Amino acid sequence: MIAALLLAGLVQAGSIDGLPLAPLPRQDLPKGGCAAYLFTTGQTRAFAAMAAPDRLRLALDGKPVDLARTGQSGRVLHGLASETDYRGDGVAARLSMTIADRPDLAAGAQVQEALLTLDRTGKDTIAVPLAGLVGCGA
Repeated sequence: MIAALLLAGLVQAGSIDGLPLAPLPRQDLPKGGCAAYLFTTGQTRAFAAMAAPDRLRLALDGKPVDLARTGQSGRVLHGLASETDYRGDGVAARLSMTIADRPDLAAGAQVQEALLTLDRTGKDTIAVPLAGLVGCGA
C-alpha cells in the first residue's frame, strides 16, 4: 500500500500549485529506520516532502534540498516528532504532524495531517497542508 501511494504521488517536475515547492522524485525507504512521505492536499496531489528523523528533503524552485533538524518537541512515533524544526540553505522550516499507527500498516503509520511552514530569507514564507504515510525500512 505504501509503494502504491508513493507512486501515485509522482508528477512531472515543476511548481506545485504555484508554490516554490516542486515534486520530489521517488525516494527509497531508509535502511533500518522510518521516514514520512508527505503529499500536498490542495488542488494538486504531489509528493512534496520526505521527513526523516535527522533531515527534511524537499525541492525548492526545482532543486532538491536537504534541511538539517535543529529541534523537535511533542510525541515521537517511529522516530518522528510531532513538531520538528529544520534549517539550511537560507530556509527555516517547521513540520507539524499527526501520526497514527493503523492495524493495516505493518511497517509504518499514517500521517493524518501535517503542516509544513517554510520561511526563505529575503523571499517568502508559505504554509502547506500535507498528509501521507510513514514507511519503515528493514
